[in-house]
Amino acid sequence: MAEITAGLVKELRELTGLGMMECKKALAEAGGDLNKAEQLLRIKSGAKAGKAAGRVAAEGVIGAYLSPDAKLGALVELNCETDFVARNEDFLAFAQNLATLAANEDPADAAALAALPGVESQRQGLVQKIGENILIRRIARLQTQAKLAHYVHGGRIGVLVEYEGADDTGRDVAMHISFSRPAYLAKADVPAELVEREREILAARASESGKPAEIVAKMVEGGLNKFLGEVALLGQPFIKDDKQSIEKMLAAKKTKVLAYRFLVLSEGIEKKKAA
Repeated sequence: MAEITAGLVKELRELTGLGMMECKKALAEAGGDLNKAEQLLRIKSGAKAGKAAGRVAAEGVIGAYLSPDAKLGALVELNCETDFVARNEDFLAFAQNLATLAANEDPADAAALAALPGVESQRQGLVQKIGENILIRRIARLQTQAKLAHYVHGGRIGVLVEYEGADDTGRDVAMHISFSRPAYLAKADVPAELVEREREILAARASESGKPAEIVAKMVEGGLNKFLGEVALLGQPFIKDDKQSIEKMLAAKKTKVLAYRFLVLSEGIEKKKAA
């Protein structure tokens, strides 16, 4: 049997990113053959990834990419199991790489991104190295002839804004969106059925006040305007100056928001509660 030297173990560690003992065992099993040992570890990597796949991955990071000309951008939600891993350099680098791929390759969704050449092998290698379930959950992408701004808050909320006008205003809007998370751009974008449902709720609530019908009608309209202002970006009070709406701030800055996308880490994932 070939001698398992420290140099050989070091070389296998550099190839796989795995621990010294795992590499030494693989080399022993492969009779000192470096290529066979690497193959063994890749096989075991797949097995380990399969076991990890059943565990809830509700932590992670939002990776973001913006092209140098600010015409193309993407966000990717990459999940893991613990916030400790979410700060791991290799994990963060993988998220950044995925965001770059999402922007440049324009995959239809997270599954299509994961199916791009080399992505799954990178993911499985990371699972093997880190020992946690890692999932590519969601992507968002914008491409424009205008300009894009992006903002990432604490690695947990990522925003892209398509706009025309002042660069600092585009970034301010992206920052505002990370805080307010508006469901729609303008009041006119809110679905009619949602508006009608809110109107019915407000009317039922106002009718219990016992006030005259004309007062009730004003209460309903006032409540509806407030609701629309909360769910639509342009009607929201600007986070840096709540005395004016986003719409008025944009008009003053001669800037127009055309579209936006945002991802909030782990949104919709049911986390396991401690017993």
